[in-house]
Order: sequence, then structure tokens, then C-alpha cells
Amino acid sequence: MHLIMILTALTVAWCLRSFGGNFQGSWSVRWRRSLFLFLFPPLLIFMTAIAVLCMGPQGKMGGMYTGWFSYVLALICLTIFDILCIKLAFAGWESVKSVRNCPLVNLEGKQMRLLNTEALFAGQIGFWRSELVISQGLLANLSPEHLETVFAHEQGHYHYKDTFWFFWLGWVRSCTAWLPNTDALWQELLILRELRADAYAASRVDPLLLAESLLLVVSTTPISSEIFCAALGCDRLEQRVEALLAQPEPTPKLNLQFWNGFLLAFLPLVSVIFHN
Repeated sequence: MHLIMILTALTVAWCLRSFGGNFQGSWSVRWRRSLFLFLFPPLLIFMTAIAVLCMGPQGKMGGMYTGWFSYVLALICLTIFDILCIKLAFAGWESVKSVRNCPLVNLEGKQMRLLNTEALFAGQIGFWRSELVISQGLLANLSPEHLETVFAHEQGHYHYKDTFWFFWLGWVRSCTAWLPNTDALWQELLILRELRADAYAASRVDPLLLAESLLLVVSTTPISSEIFCAALGCDRLEQRVEALLAQPEPTPKLNLQFWNGFLLAFLPLVSVIFHN
């Protein structure tokens, strides 16, 4: 019976992720749809594995005997998830330690870490309380007005705690890389994250100056990293510039009704009461 539960969860997760390739509509529609399709399948699998572990390898459920195979399978699944989380956390900690070796500078009343490289880079590094890291190349190539727009954009990431939330989303991505459309949904969430930070910045600085800053960075920096591709790749850059030039779209908050849909992923836990 436990094996049937596991196979059912895997089938539902696979089917839901199969619908994750359509990214049309407004920012809010895309964000809610992508986040649900990205999070719900792994949450369902995770809850099913926990339910199987709670019920144990012995006893009956629905008149059918349970066994060790499904129990061990669930245990292996959760162990792999834990290992991936520890591995990701260690890599993040290494990044934080590396950043803390950079000198702390004060620029226009803002404290930030100065990265000794000619590459144009600015980003938030950390977990819940991230730090702004900016390269010497960016300071040398952008005017004070353009730098202000970059700072506003990065403040948007800090405001929404993107480093914290995308650490966990990155963990989910690692755990479900075998599901369909995982990478497509991940890339969509990354660009939506950038659009949200752009909207935050556009409410505080001139959107045209921010668009100019994006073009200046792209024109002088080779696209090499995954995050850079997601933020400033050709089609991604076009989306960001068009959003900045268009009428700004309000950034809605995810209300309680949206999160209610995730309660269905906890249904496997209800099966525990039918186990004896």
C-alpha cells in the first residue's frame, strides 16, 4: 500500500510538472503559476515520504500489508534530500566566507563589500541578512547616476530576501532535477525575481536610467555565469527593458488563498491515521 502511495505521488508530480512550459500572462500570473508548479510536486513527494516513514515498515493500511521496500525507499529519498541541502548550504557558506575577505567600503552612505575584479558585478551575497557586493570594474565603468540605479535594484533583492528564499528554491531544484520542466521553471523564477527587483528600483529611481545601466553592463560583460544568463541573457534583457519602459505593474503579495492550494500536498499525512 505504501508503494502505491509513492507511485501515485510520483505520477501526480510528473504530470503537474509537465504543464510547466507555458510562461504567458502578467507578472503576477506568471509568478503564481511558476511558483506553484515548481513547489507543489516536490512538497507532495516530501510529505509522502514522511508519511511512509511515520507509518513504519510493519502493519496494515486499507487491509493491505506494508513492507520494508517502500520504507527504505522513502528513507533513501529523504536522506538524499538532506545531503543536497547540506551540500548547498556548505557552498553558500564558502561564498559568504569569501565575500567577508573583501574590504568593507562606504559609498554614498551605503556599506558594501568591494570585489577586486575588473568584471562588472553587483549582487547580494548571504542568507537572511545578505551583504551588497560590488566590483571595482562596475565602479569604474558606471556613472554615479547609473550606480544609484544598480544600488536600488540590489536593495530590491534585499527587501524581498531573495538570497534566503532562492536558497530553498535552489534546494528544491536540486532535489527534483529529474522532473520535467524543472530547469525551465527555475529560469522563469529567476527572471521574475529580477523583474520584481527592477519594479522596486523603478519606484525609487528613473526607470530609463536603470534600463541604460542594464545595457551598459551587457555591452561590456561576457555572459558566462548561469545567474548572469538568467538576469541579462538576450531575451531576459529584452523582457526587463520592456517592463521598465512600460507602465509599471504593481507587485502583488501572495495572499492566503494562493497558499491554501499547497495544503493538498499534505494529504499523504492523513493516511497515517488509517495505518494500524
